[in-house]
Amino acid sequence: MKHTVYLGLGSNVGDRIEFLAAAIRGIADAPLTVVDDVSSVYETEPVGEIPQRDFLNVCVSVRTEMDVQEFHLLMKTLEREIGRHETTRWGPREIDIDVLLFDRLIVQTDNLMIPHKEMVNRKFVLQPLCDIAPVAVHPVLGKTVQELLSKANDTHTVKRSDSFTSQLLLLINDSITNPTV
Repeated sequence: MKHTVYLGLGSNVGDRIEFLAAAIRGIADAPLTVVDDVSSVYETEPVGEIPQRDFLNVCVSVRTEMDVQEFHLLMKTLEREIGRHETTRWGPREIDIDVLLFDRLIVQTDNLMIPHKEMVNRKFVLQPLCDIAPVAVHPVLGKTVQELLSKANDTHTVKRSDSFTSQLLLLINDSITNPTV
């Protein structure tokens, strides 16, 4: 597989852990794609002013033969298939799948920005990403994920959840090649 991709997944509606598991299984079932690793599950405060339930967040390491546009389109299709409904920005969602890093590519189009533009400001992205890729380098800033996490100013609560992590691993155990947790 020629491309290494890091994804951020989140859910705060319904059966959050099942939505995350469905997304990981869907990614693993995608053509020309292998799920290599999944971070621990983190329970995190939502961003923004809309009152809503806490999110469950994970990061996933993937290898794929798809190009960046094709892969991004597949992730958006998977979100809809799992049941995502478009809401307001920073609103509640069944599933969110963000392409954080795709190799060391820098992509800026109307519908896609890689590296993900908010990842450096969000501990709920950086902490799980650091679990599986602490030395991955942000291609614009030239800093590792670990360095970005140590300098992040985000004050939202991000708590590792061993119980949610165990539940997720039971649901996806056949879908990943090398789980960190």
